[in-house]
Amino acid sequence: MFFSVMVALIKIVGQTLHVTEVLLFRQLTMLAIAAPVILSAFPRSLYTARPALQVFRILIAFFSMLLGFTAVIHLPLAEATAISFAKTFFTTVLAIFFLGEIVGARRWGAVIVGFLGVLIVAWPSGQGALNIYGALAIISAGCVGCVVIIVRKLSQVDLPITILTYQAIGVGLLMTPPAFWFWRTPTYNELILMAAIGCLSVVGQYCNILGLKAAEASAAAPMDYARLVYSLILGFWLFGEWPEPRVFLGAAIVIAAAVYTLHRERIRGPRAKVVTDA
Repeated sequence: MFFSVMVALIKIVGQTLHVTEVLLFRQLTMLAIAAPVILSAFPRSLYTARPALQVFRILIAFFSMLLGFTAVIHLPLAEATAISFAKTFFTTVLAIFFLGEIVGARRWGAVIVGFLGVLIVAWPSGQGALNIYGALAIISAGCVGCVVIIVRKLSQVDLPITILTYQAIGVGLLMTPPAFWFWRTPTYNELILMAAIGCLSVVGQYCNILGLKAAEASAAAPMDYARLVYSLILGFWLFGEWPEPRVFLGAAIVIAAAVYTLHRERIRGPRAKVVTDA
């Protein structure tokens, strides 16, 4: 729920401010909240055994946020949310190449069906080409999948606080140049909304951590699809949006395929829990 409200606020503020400016304020707010934890572990919070991989993760996270939230601003909330669920399939495919995981025929079938569902959502009715913002949302989902894989590798050699620190500082630094290039002085109301965006991000991530602490990741992960319900409600209430029938069809296919993929992973046995902020 918190993540859904955060995205809705980004869509509102993004109508008048550039997405990089909105995301810079989001990062600054999150960094201010996380600063006591980061400083309490200093200088350990800056030590990493894989600096190059940390930098690569920051770059991928930057593009994930930039492309994903640009898509959110221009697409109906429910449509953008449904496409974001493709991260499950990207994670499965990337795990084969970078983590050496073995994916059987059933999970491959779920991945293929899931991507077809994503295309149904992202391909507007009556148009001969993929919606550009739908394409951005798909690329963003791929970046999120890549971030998940990188965090899995980093979590084996670095402390969680180190991963958090590099994410908070690194993405903020990358957002700064374009944010100032497209700068427009925000109003008082816009400042309040952007501060709320940062706070909602932190609270949402904290709830996510508590959920994963209380339950297995494979059991908790399907709860993420509740975001589609919240997005439908917020989209209709705030923006007067109601998705076309194809979005419901595609979303149902995506969620069914993703839940089946998670089910197959659970059957394969317990794995390390990983929390990402993508």
